[in-house]
Amino acid sequence: MTAPIAAPMAYAGTRIKDITDFEGVRENQLVGYGLVVGLAGTGDSLRNSAFTRQSLEAMLERLGVAAAGANLNTRNVAAVMVTANLPPFASQGSRIDVTVSALGDARSLAGGQLLVTPLMGADQQVYAVAQGPLAIGGFSASGQSGSSVTRGVPTAGRIASGALVEREIHFDIAAQQELRLALRNPDFTTAQRIAGAINHLLGADAARASNPGSVVLSRPAEYSGDMVTLVSQIENLEVEVDTPARIVIDESSGIVVMGENVKVSTVAIAQGNLTISIQEDPFVSQPAPLSRGETVVAPSSGVNVDEEAGGLVMVPGGVPLRQLVNGLNALGVTPRDMISILQALKAAGAIQAEIEVM
Repeated sequence: MTAPIAAPMAYAGTRIKDITDFEGVRENQLVGYGLVVGLAGTGDSLRNSAFTRQSLEAMLERLGVAAAGANLNTRNVAAVMVTANLPPFASQGSRIDVTVSALGDARSLAGGQLLVTPLMGADQQVYAVAQGPLAIGGFSASGQSGSSVTRGVPTAGRIASGALVEREIHFDIAAQQELRLALRNPDFTTAQRIAGAINHLLGADAARASNPGSVVLSRPAEYSGDMVTLVSQIENLEVEVDTPARIVIDESSGIVVMGENVKVSTVAIAQGNLTISIQEDPFVSQPAPLSRGETVVAPSSGVNVDEEAGGLVMVPGGVPLRQLVNGLNALGVTPRDMISILQALKAAGAIQAEIEVM
């Protein structure tokens, strides 16, 4: 009785929206400078942080408090940098998360309240305003004797939905006649497959691969919808992604990652370990009783050399990744030994893959 043959596994493609970025659909970075108040004596020391003192005096002046030249000696205030990402097509009045990081010598921002802070873009225009209580993931505690303990980073925190969008970035994608799709991992084959899948769906030559990293999408003249409707139809198309044969090696941590297209030529591999152990066993030499000798410590060293037998293991040529890994595992090699073996295979010209060392 013959054994049943397992059916091949069907390949699941990857959606176009997961491997490309659409032109104009992107985030923008925002940054601002502000003050956090309400700290329990863990803020900036105004004597060492001149910018915190100047910011505090300027804020009080705007509120009608004459603080210039006054002897301010509080540690309940900290100067911070506030950062956020403005999502694409964020409308006026929507909220976004912000990250707050201490700028001076504050020990902790726990319990602090961020005052109104304008967030600017690269064009120096204000796009959002942040304010609210901070959520800190770390903490720090110290005793009178000088001992202390710190968990996480108490000088950085987040404010969920802490910024209000005040200015929109206008991009009328619906009226566009042409749009580019940028591949996150540029590849000639993948770009051509994306264009072919789009053209097959629309029944027209609406997409073309201009280079390995871009696919130009044009709205057909007979298409009744706008560009938003067209993008919504093609972004869920599944495409088989082609990846180059590549091996990534991180020598510091001993991590090896190999792609499925890695192939090797017929080669024999031998691996053995040479261990040299040196043991120091000193002994005490004492003179005979009533003699004039001295008691001395005499050194005694033992050297042992142990070399493990490393037999040749044949790895047939053109094998897929699974057989290559099985062949290397048959040698009983460690991850660091595998790194040396892969580099030796590359030097011998027996491996058809690009090796990238991190």
